[in-house]
Amino acid sequence: MPVDTSPRSTTWTFVDGEWIAGNPPLIGPTSHAMWLGSTVFDGARWFDGIAPDLDLHCQRVNRSAEALGLAATMQAGEIETLAWEGVQKFDGKTAIYIKPMYWAEHGSSTSVVAPDPGSTRFALCLFEASMGDPKAGSSLTVSPFRRPTVECMPTDAKAGCLYPNNARMLVEARKRGFDNALVRDMLGNVAETASSNIFMVRDGVVFTPAANRTFLAGITRMRVIGLLKEAGFEVVETTLALADFQTADEIFTSGNYSKVVPVTRLDDRDLQPGPVTAKARDLYFDWAHSNGDA
Repeated sequence: MPVDTSPRSTTWTFVDGEWIAGNPPLIGPTSHAMWLGSTVFDGARWFDGIAPDLDLHCQRVNRSAEALGLAATMQAGEIETLAWEGVQKFDGKTAIYIKPMYWAEHGSSTSVVAPDPGSTRFALCLFEASMGDPKAGSSLTVSPFRRPTVECMPTDAKAGCLYPNNARMLVEARKRGFDNALVRDMLGNVAETASSNIFMVRDGVVFTPAANRTFLAGITRMRVIGLLKEAGFEVVETTLALADFQTADEIFTSGNYSKVVPVTRLDDRDLQPGPVTAKARDLYFDWAHSNGDA
């Protein structure tokens, strides 16, 4: 039977100068993106009438395009203006995921494997997606899979080709009864989870893996670090081993999808959502509601 390609929530996409409802068929079997993976995207959030750091997400998708050999055909400010236009198409009640995207339609004239930047296409997709319940927390297990280095994969871009690796991390973790996976880099140091950046707390000091180009040092991660420092916390970006997390007082994640979420289990160790985690979440949402460009 044919697969139902309709989106799973209300969705609007801007492409080729018009807004289209649903899931428009944009990529064919000869499209470079379809068979050779030349896609990049970014993800911002709209909720409660605000879209925190939307400008930074729009800037980053252009950097990702250039890192993958595509052409950034839209100015970041144009993408931001279109995003606010798209938000008006929704009911204003449910949170929205804002996803600008670039991909190549053709390969280059010298090698079909390399994308032709002149064939770059752009779309901006918005769809309803709830923020999730942070009180539920998240359980982690150590993944057997690793994050690649920039010499192996385009880890300096938010590229679609990176995500099958993340997906297998999640699938493997969930088969073992966990929500997500704690992921190491090729040297065995902790990098992130399969879908978010990671923090830990010991004796009131906040630690997070140093950005070493094996993972995307997220916009929300950057915001949380800055807010905690402004609030008087010591935040250390450094090399962290599994043993550091196994003995941490608190662990929490940051990411665009759900912002700040406590980790309540790491393998066989249960943890309680702690005061620093709660403060980090409060700081983020207080900042967002004051600076979210409503």
